[in-house]
Amino acid sequence: MDLKNTLVERVAEQLVPRLPVHASILVGLSGGVDSVVLLHLLHRLGADHSWQLSALHVHHGISSNADQWADFCTRLCANYSIPLHVEHVDITPLRALGIEAAARKLRQETFARQACDFVILGHHADDQAETLLLQLLRGAGVRGSSAMPVLSSSKRPVLITSDLPARGLSRMASSSTSQPKQPLYPEHAGSPAVLRPLLHCSRRDIMAYAIEHGLQWMEDESNADDNYPRNFLRNRVLPLLEERFPSYRETLGRSARHFAEAGGLLDELASQDAGQSLDGDTLPVAALRSLSQPRAKNLLRYFLHGQGASMPQSTHLEEMLRQFCDARPDAAVSMPCGDRLVRRYQDRLYVLPVAAEFDRDYVLTWQGEDFLEWPPLASRLHFSSSRGAGASLKKLQHAPLTVRLRRGSEALRLHPAAAKRSLKNLLQQYHIPPWQRERWPLLFSGEELVCVVGLGINADYQALENEDGLLVSCG
Repeated sequence: MDLKNTLVERVAEQLVPRLPVHASILVGLSGGVDSVVLLHLLHRLGADHSWQLSALHVHHGISSNADQWADFCTRLCANYSIPLHVEHVDITPLRALGIEAAARKLRQETFARQACDFVILGHHADDQAETLLLQLLRGAGVRGSSAMPVLSSSKRPVLITSDLPARGLSRMASSSTSQPKQPLYPEHAGSPAVLRPLLHCSRRDIMAYAIEHGLQWMEDESNADDNYPRNFLRNRVLPLLEERFPSYRETLGRSARHFAEAGGLLDELASQDAGQSLDGDTLPVAALRSLSQPRAKNLLRYFLHGQGASMPQSTHLEEMLRQFCDARPDAAVSMPCGDRLVRRYQDRLYVLPVAAEFDRDYVLTWQGEDFLEWPPLASRLHFSSSRGAGASLKKLQHAPLTVRLRRGSEALRLHPAAAKRSLKNLLQQYHIPPWQRERWPLLFSGEELVCVVGLGINADYQALENEDGLLVSCG
């Protein structure tokens, strides 16, 4: 058997039907033998199909040899005339997840940001078997045991789009009854699909190909450390398993595909149970209360996955369900979920990044810029001009313009004939969640409140029909 042609043909069989001519593909290049072989194969196949090939090396900085791996990948890609980008990441903020999990999460996030059609990764049949066994040993459910598909999209389940005043940052409102329309779903909708064309190939096949072609690669010294669960399986358990079950890679891979099918059915059930209750990026607690516990847990998992949260362990998921469903209506309930925080507000669930600390005395001075960063909400303020809308530019010329946070006694009049309203009242009317209220941007002219960005403009500063106005938005 000609291994060289066999491996090329097997990879081509996976890629050619899925990759259109001129597709831009990016190889995840670690420098290990799997990714080196993958790059070699794609370099051979790419010319025949006019694929635009590039590579990405994620530099975790964990190993003392990390710079050497990056240098090796740089030289390798230069030899092939393949563009390479080296992305440096810092696992320190995610160390609570464990080194392996933190590194994996950062790699996934890095790949999801790339401007290409497909990301191609070097996972193979041995990786699949190891992943499935690790997940089962951790007590994973159907989704976790699905392991890795040949083709997967980075797009998460698309939730129903709706108005959601609590995230009303999109435009300047000059009336207290105006509520901004939101495009509510997630930032990952444009991420590239992920392809794993070596999933049906064994580590042995890949190593044989590398040796036959005289390829060079880097060895990760941590692969010999059996203190890592994956290494323990790879180095000590699976060789013993192969003695008795030589086809374990194929059978475990088949099991993983069965789990994936079951996971798809559970997602369909969750979608049916949700009905129209998924409102943008929130879930009403009432939808969970109306279901049996197994179906409620399934819906909660589906919702958390759709919002990019890590899947909690079963006991933690049950505790989340209990607290969110049983707490009194006005209780402020929040629970951690990986690097996210799940909060309940007005009987709806929100999944949010853990908010960074902020300076309560933070002040920005606007001097005509198109935008300014707004760290308290991890967002950006946008400034633009408009005729007959927004805040009157003429009236804003009399004092410096600053953006700052609330201090507790702010009030403004939204109509010339109306009474002043407290900022607290306005934020409550727009259903701004409590965790955003202290971070909300306020535009001041000198010491006078001009507007609550996105929600309302002081009547004394509203642009007349024929005046030039300043529009401020945050997002």
